Amino acid sequence: MSAVLSQWNETDRESARNAMVDCCSAHRWAAAMVDHRPVETESVLHDLADRVWDDMTESDWLEAFSHHPKIGERTAPHASHRSGSWSGEEQSSVQTAANAVLQALATGNARYEDKFGFTYIVCATGKSPEQMLAILESRLANTRTSELHEAAEQQRQIMHIRLRKWLEQ
Repeated sequence: MSAVLSQWNETDRESARNAMVDCCSAHRWAAAMVDHRPVETESVLHDLADRVWDDMTESDWLEAFSHHPKIGERTAPHASHRSGSWSGEEQSSVQTAANAVLQALATGNARYEDKFGFTYIVCATGKSPEQMLAILESRLANTRTSELHEAAEQQRQIMHIRLRKWLEQ
């Protein structure tokens, strides 16, 4: 067991919940993760994260989405310092994007929010700005229901990346 996981198993409830909120800002998800302590291994933690995520509803998903900055922006309202820092790392490729791509992302983000009512969320790690823009444009063809589920899947992927980062601290 990693030292971080061992310490998390033993820490007070609020500190443990805050660590999970950094990984996924759905507070009901974070509280449920804490309720399942102790967690014996990193593998069990990741499996548990998926099982708990599968029990979340639209309101939980929307809460998590709302803590992400728009692709191409640096900050999100309500995001913790650590979560905001991780978001910056995850979409760092946007810092080198051409102005035309940045403008297209801003326009696409606005269209997406107008259509679906929530922030465009994509697992940005390893993706170029052009790839994120192409994904955004293709997802605009989705229905709200299918897009909500796609965004929840993207959030799940981000959650696992952040759990790994948290465990490596």
